[in-house]
Amino acid sequence: MFRVLMIEDDLRLAAMVATYLRGAGFAVEQAPDGAAGLAALAARDGPGVDLVLLDLMLPDADGLELCRRIRAGSDVPIVMVTARGDTADRIVGLELGADDYLPKPFEPRELLARIRAVLRRRAGAVPAAGGADVLRFGRLEIDRGAREVRLDGRARALTSHQFELLVALAESAGRVLTREQLMERVRGEALDAFDRSIDVHVGRIRAAIEDDARHPRRIVTVRGAGYVFAKSQDAE
Repeated sequence: MFRVLMIEDDLRLAAMVATYLRGAGFAVEQAPDGAAGLAALAARDGPGVDLVLLDLMLPDADGLELCRRIRAGSDVPIVMVTARGDTADRIVGLELGADDYLPKPFEPRELLARIRAVLRRRAGAVPAAGGADVLRFGRLEIDRGAREVRLDGRARALTSHQFELLVALAESAGRVLTREQLMERVRGEALDAFDRSIDVHVGRIRAAIEDDARHPRRIVTVRGAGYVFAKSQDAE
């Protein structure tokens, strides 16, 4: 059973969401503020948390800062839920490491679908038949089995969503993939015309795996088309 930690100060909303998710087979714990949420995540003797539902507007903390603190110490998937639906908030949240973002008010069915999609990405896609678990490109290794990315043998931190994006690009090395194709492969849904979350995540991936993110050699932008993952990346 997956365990969801909901950091939400609206007790009525929290109770409604918890009831709905429990009916779908999830275990749900609710924390009314940021301090309680961090304490629940830090509890070493308790059950693990599989996903965090994080409200941005909390009585004792800014949700974006809380997201940054959670991501600094854990790779647990984070889905932001908030009445602050500004595009800037969404982009900042994704840059800080959130896996998805859902503005209030929302349909519980949509929230459930997004939670399940994030958890599927975390579980990982099955490698293609006959394919190796580890994709190697010079100094870069993408270990699909361990869900780990290594550059020069050192692990690089990526969120679950970013890892799936990198795998989708690497499995099509040398081919240009549009933003729409990437969204379809990773989430199984169409890309909204104004959705720039793919660009945000690609930027985070570049920061993790490129020698110079301002002049990328591994994930190259093809203007007006999309992105291509370079087959040949290093001099050796």
